[in-house]
Amino acid sequence: MNKKILKYISALSLVVIFAVVLSGCAQSGVQHAPTSGPYAFIYKILGVPFQNLIMWTANALGGKAAYAWGIMIISFVVRLLLLPLSLNQQYKSTAQQEKMRAIQPQLKLIQDKQKQAKDPETQQKIGQLMMEVYKQNNISLTGGIGCLPLLLQMPILIAIYQAVQYSKEIGVASFLNIPLGKPSLVIAIVATLFYVVQSWLSLQVVPQEQRKQMSSMLLMNPLITFFISMISSAALALYFLVGGIVLLIQQLITNYIITPKIRKQADENLKQNPVKTVVTEESINKLLQVSGNSSSSSNDDGDDSHTDLHKNIRELNKGKQNKPKNKD
Repeated sequence: MNKKILKYISALSLVVIFAVVLSGCAQSGVQHAPTSGPYAFIYKILGVPFQNLIMWTANALGGKAAYAWGIMIISFVVRLLLLPLSLNQQYKSTAQQEKMRAIQPQLKLIQDKQKQAKDPETQQKIGQLMMEVYKQNNISLTGGIGCLPLLLQMPILIAIYQAVQYSKEIGVASFLNIPLGKPSLVIAIVATLFYVVQSWLSLQVVPQEQRKQMSSMLLMNPLITFFISMISSAALALYFLVGGIVLLIQQLITNYIITPKIRKQADENLKQNPVKTVVTEESINKLLQVSGNSSSSSNDDGDDSHTDLHKNIRELNKGKQNKPKNKD
């Protein structure tokens, strides 16, 4: 399975879990803090510390929109702390893409020939050649995959949500006349737009032959952002908005610093360690020919048996015709 597909399946699973957590306490307006059960435990270890942090930052800033600015500052700091890890994973992912681009001609040849194979056994044999191409060129199918930044953000997302949901001061605060304690279509759209731009930029460094496949996958980030922003408070949408800005900066660094560096390294590595050719047009055609001959042999054996059967029947009938008739 493609590494991007695995990555987004994992991300989507985490989003579903997060949505379930929110749905357990999602109500409009400020609510009373839970006093028992799992939500009370989560609130105690995550919500309360973030409430205090947001209120402390707001008091230090002052002003009508102090709580909103406090949330955005905290969000910015959190995303900056995660930036080195995100860039490291982006580096690995880009390096994996360059390796995949080097073996792409062999993979395409295998895929085309696999479609030409007439029987499942031959298709399976040709499919195994793809794994051999990966193995011989030291390419891992799971290389570059990582959801650790998303995993680390999950507690932050829940903490901000609960801090607003169960705080009268934060819940009734506003930002540009938008209540922080209720969903905001405006903030959700603005946050989503940042992720749309980031997705478009990330597509520019993907090899041309992979863009069609990747384009649909890259739509998931904006859709997930919009979905969570609309089922939660505007405060959480502000977190995504700030995250989108940082992610856009990260993508610019990837496009104009990381990717050119990796491609230069990849070209140098290919000169020293050329791609190992595991399959060629001739080798796969030979495999298809051997399979075709085997199939023909099976059909020929069936025809010979059929001919022998008819021959035996004719000889039996001939014997009956030549048998002398009994005289009365």
